[in-house]
Amino acid sequence: MPKLIIDDIPVEVPEGTTVLEAAQSVDIPIPHFCWHPALGKAGACRVCAVKMLDGPVKGVQMSCMLPAQDGMVVSTTDDEAVSMRRSVIEWLMINHPHDCPVCDEGGECQLQDYTIAGGHGIRRYDGKKRTHVNQYLGEYIEHEMNRCIQCYRCVRFYQEYAGGTDFGVMGRAAMVYFGRQEEGPLQSPFSGNLVDICPTGVFTDKTARFRARYWDYDMAPSVCPHCSLGCNTVPMARYRELLKTTARRNDRVNGWFICDRGRFANAVVNAPDRPRQALVDGTPVSLDEALDAVAARLGDFLELHGPQALAIVGSPRMDLEGNIMAARLREFLGAGALCYFDDADQAHLTGAAAALLTADDSASQEDVRNADLIALVGCDLLEEAPMMALAVRQAWRSGAKIYLIEPTLSQRTLWGLKERVAEGREREEVKPLPFEYAHVTSLADLPLAEAKRPVIICGATAEGLDAVQSVPRTAKLAFILDGPNAFGCAELARQHNAVALSTALASGRIKGIISFEADLSRDLPEGVAVLAAADWRPTGFTHRAGVLLPATAWVEQTGIYVNNEGRAQRFKKVMNPGLPIKGLTPELHPPRTHGKTAPGSDVAPSARLIAALMQRLGEAEVEEPLSGPWEGLRGLEAGGEGKKLQATTPGPLGPRGSS
Repeated sequence: MPKLIIDDIPVEVPEGTTVLEAAQSVDIPIPHFCWHPALGKAGACRVCAVKMLDGPVKGVQMSCMLPAQDGMVVSTTDDEAVSMRRSVIEWLMINHPHDCPVCDEGGECQLQDYTIAGGHGIRRYDGKKRTHVNQYLGEYIEHEMNRCIQCYRCVRFYQEYAGGTDFGVMGRAAMVYFGRQEEGPLQSPFSGNLVDICPTGVFTDKTARFRARYWDYDMAPSVCPHCSLGCNTVPMARYRELLKTTARRNDRVNGWFICDRGRFANAVVNAPDRPRQALVDGTPVSLDEALDAVAARLGDFLELHGPQALAIVGSPRMDLEGNIMAARLREFLGAGALCYFDDADQAHLTGAAAALLTADDSASQEDVRNADLIALVGCDLLEEAPMMALAVRQAWRSGAKIYLIEPTLSQRTLWGLKERVAEGREREEVKPLPFEYAHVTSLADLPLAEAKRPVIICGATAEGLDAVQSVPRTAKLAFILDGPNAFGCAELARQHNAVALSTALASGRIKGIISFEADLSRDLPEGVAVLAAADWRPTGFTHRAGVLLPATAWVEQTGIYVNNEGRAQRFKKVMNPGLPIKGLTPELHPPRTHGKTAPGSDVAPSARLIAALMQRLGEAEVEEPLSGPWEGLRGLEAGGEGKKLQATTPGPLGPRGSS
């Protein structure tokens, strides 16, 4: 391992580490624009200059391009290096529009930070500035090419890292241009990362344009709820409105990036007509009155039909605490059914997939990125878990062999042209996967014996589960599940003998349902009443419920999701619930009266709603959700790597592994 000295501090780093990275390892800041931990070095911006005082290399050098070597003596504060960096910043600012007051990047702009740190305050250049014409890049990303400093981060991410083909670099010399051949929406499902990765304000989030500065936002570490991967995010809100979502680094899960689905899905949280008002038979009431009504109606129902006629329904999109409390409500009432999944096949396959995973063979996205052989079985990654496709691409870029196992697949489907037919939609073409792969008919055809780090990525389908039964335990498994907490629901279903809602209804015993953040994909049989439904989204249950209990969205509460690999991750409350101040139509606008609470804020997390209901039904002391077998998660911190829940051997959850 090379040993060197940086600003009089001895440093020892692994072979291949650059001087810039070595300095960062001991908290010595070196300005940089083009270098990024996920993209590596480019040597394009020339602002990371340092002075090599002694060793195998001498003079001013670019620290991002120079591998650390034994005997190097490096100075980041030498006058010659400081002068070089100051000159580079001045060159970059010659053509910059100096529009910080109207730039959405203000407050989180690297160019702004380094310009101020370099001591610049006056522009000496008084000539004509270079100007560009901006492009329309879709409804999510704003383009302001005049702020560009030619660091090449955007095109390196878009083309090399993410595999996009409709965005690139054009021009020459001082007229280099980053954009598309013609205007139009960016096609990559990861295009929103241009907002995060650009060190200036060339690409900004159009959905939050001119709404707030960085220091105005309410923000907290969170977890994306839009698929089962559990990517780490930082939602940003202001005035009870979720304005934008950025990626949060977690090397074990999503690395540095997130997909566009997780980044631009704010509308459902901000929807003025989402359930925010408790209703009893359609009449607005307070949340406490609604809970009283549920308790009274439930008492009457149990007296008339008995507890075996009642079903308690949870959901893979509800947090772990809420689902635990749903199980406790079932036990407290002696209800006839506890349901976490709507469909019987979905319930069985999700449970079977979770049972196959252990702490040793469950593959994280990091494992996928480092794999040397990957097989895809029964899953559509770009549709079901886009970030897993991005992880596979990184493995492919590093030389991994990728195989697609789907014996009935036509050649048309193989190259990403599979047509899907969905109700109410025309046929549409599925985007091709961002990596090359070979087609084989079964897992038996894979050269697993030649691989050192094989990973099998599988959908929770009958085809996928049948295929992986014969996979050697040397290969790690990654299942694509349905919902951010599907793994947690599968484990709770095993612990509490839960059944699918369709199975419970088919028995003919169920006459009443209490639902918590569950989606109804079928018509309920005649004679089955939805006594109450708690949710923050309008669903079939909320429309049929006698009592509607408005719940908080994930950004309005603290909770835990368990992702597809069994990794429990805590997300924290970002904003207070309530109607946003923008976008209200006259019929949705609250009364113009003063009050101590925000309109639409009489809501609560589902776990708290269940606890309050149990107290009204006679439970003297409601136990904290994270107790008993879940005690180990009580101290789980938000913002960390999370904690795996899998057993060390296949089957029912035993001693929990962690990572």
